[in-house]
Amino acid sequence: MTAVTDEGPGQSGGRAPRAQAPAAGAAPEASASAGSPGTDRERPPGGWDDGLIARRATPATEESAPAAPDEAPPEDQEDDVRPQVEAYVPSGSPLSPRLDALRELVGLSRARLERTDLAEAGRVLDEAAARQRLSSRHTVVAIAGASGSGKSTLFNSLAGAQISETGLRRPTTASPLACSWTDGAAGLLDRLAIPGRLRRRPQAGATASDEALQGLVLVDLPDHDSAARGHRDQVDRVLALVDAVIWVVDPEKYADAALHERYLRPLAGHAEVTFVVLNQIDRLPGEAADLVLDDLRRLLDEDGMALGEHGEPGATVLSLSALTGDGVGELRELLGRFVQDRTAATRRLSADVDAAAARLRPVYVAEGRPGLGERAREEFADRLAEAVGAAAAGQAAEREWRRNAGRACGTPWLRLWRWYESTRQPGSLDRAALDAPPEERLTARQRVEQAVRTVADDAADGLPGPWAQAVREAAVHGAQGLPEALDELAGRSAATATGTGTGAGGTAGTATDTATGSRTGNRGSTAQPPAARGTKPPRPAWWPAAVLAQVAMTLLQIFGGLWLAGQIIGVLEPGLLVPALVMLAGIIGGPLVEWSCAAAARGPARRYGQEAERRLREASAACGRARVLDPVSAELVRYREVRERFVAVTEFSTTGR
Repeated sequence: MTAVTDEGPGQSGGRAPRAQAPAAGAAPEASASAGSPGTDRERPPGGWDDGLIARRATPATEESAPAAPDEAPPEDQEDDVRPQVEAYVPSGSPLSPRLDALRELVGLSRARLERTDLAEAGRVLDEAAARQRLSSRHTVVAIAGASGSGKSTLFNSLAGAQISETGLRRPTTASPLACSWTDGAAGLLDRLAIPGRLRRRPQAGATASDEALQGLVLVDLPDHDSAARGHRDQVDRVLALVDAVIWVVDPEKYADAALHERYLRPLAGHAEVTFVVLNQIDRLPGEAADLVLDDLRRLLDEDGMALGEHGEPGATVLSLSALTGDGVGELRELLGRFVQDRTAATRRLSADVDAAAARLRPVYVAEGRPGLGERAREEFADRLAEAVGAAAAGQAAEREWRRNAGRACGTPWLRLWRWYESTRQPGSLDRAALDAPPEERLTARQRVEQAVRTVADDAADGLPGPWAQAVREAAVHGAQGLPEALDELAGRSAATATGTGTGAGGTAGTATDTATGSRTGNRGSTAQPPAARGTKPPRPAWWPAAVLAQVAMTLLQIFGGLWLAGQIIGVLEPGLLVPALVMLAGIIGGPLVEWSCAAAARGPARRYGQEAERRLREASAACGRARVLDPVSAELVRYREVRERFVAVTEFSTTGR
């Protein structure tokens, strides 16, 4: 297979380079005439036109000059009094629920995402609303291409009239030019910002297939690779608003990197509303046109653009020559069916929604299954219980219960000794143990902060960046005041363990009040559970019997002692055995009763300590749940809600993106 000449692709096998510069020393005009439309090689069917002569022949003031015979007067005057307000979305179209879901998605996300993240979705919603208010009977198709590709010649060939200028000087087309086959397109052209002086009508009866093009609005765009920045800006602006686009490429620039990387690749999802036309095939010898067309298809496939072959949806790719008319009839026929289908606007907006959803995917789709599992909740409760000292409080409550049992069932002499010791050392050792030093309190605060960070990280694991940040902020904000609330719980627990609380009418709130104090401000509730009232531990039913037994043993000791004393001083008759036995029974029975009560009190004391530990653990868990876990869960629920909206946006995607 021979290589294509310098008028076609510059590589063997029909593959053209991404960009091909003109030969060194060649003049700009000569380079343009080597294969550019608008030269003396391209003559419209109506007659000769070299571009320069046509411009000189154009009157200086177009607005005052009469319209050409083959041009209808501008339609903006007529169309402005008959605006089209018919909705373009057909009944039952999946586009409407997708737009509604996207609108809800944007509304739910404004407080969590940056404005730049939602800018494209907002633009799509605005453009969809604007297009929906305009005519559904018209399909706006833009013709775009590089300099010298022959798009203006193709525009004139489809219109059957010399409407758009063609010539040697580049760029030839400076502003978008529109040609409408039917009335009623003024609103659409106003949306494209095309003035009335640049709106045309095709030549009546130029072709037999004009009937199929009824409703077509064809727009000739400036060169997308124009040296003038304003021309490129106009191309980008109009391409974002039209219903479909015809990309005109030539054998020299069809592989241009600027075309593929800036337009075709980003717009790969718009394949169903895209035509790619290889123009100037009359310049290619033999089978070179088929080879170049195959290479063009390969490049489009690399760009990710689906090709509409074998009845599958995708881009339409064909070759033609706008100069000779070869293949133009096929394009006209395809355009006719495309326009009469009247779904181009819906498909274009559906592709825009897909593109917006693809941009939003990183901020909505999580890598795993984020959330707060039972294990994370339990570990958080364990850390708070450790920070608040629930285990130590339970042990203190157990000791206090056993101490009360000893006081109630102990011998009076032992109780007097303990009272004497307490007068010598004010403040019990247990109370001192409950009053944690500042170092331990600081360590407890750090444990709380660590627990909050850990549960926030667990909940945010796998979430997209903005939502993970929102979860962490909710946890940190809710944790403000949590250490102080836990300190208050620990203080009430210590008061309960030692029986020195503030009483039912005190200022200490319940555990629930503490957990919700930041919202209700209720710090003085009188409906407090026993654990918060500072009352002594409850006494079992056998305590009165044990107390009576201990009193009886004490009375025996006193009675036996008095009996012996009376015998010693001679008041009573001698007989030491009986009073000694009575006194010995009291002396031995008192400690025996005390030991029995201590043994019997171990089980209830242990249960009482476990209950105190459980209450403090539940109170700290409730406090952490109200302040930290509930706000975090609310953020996760909000994320799941917007995730469902995002799924609804992408559910009926037609591009597979």
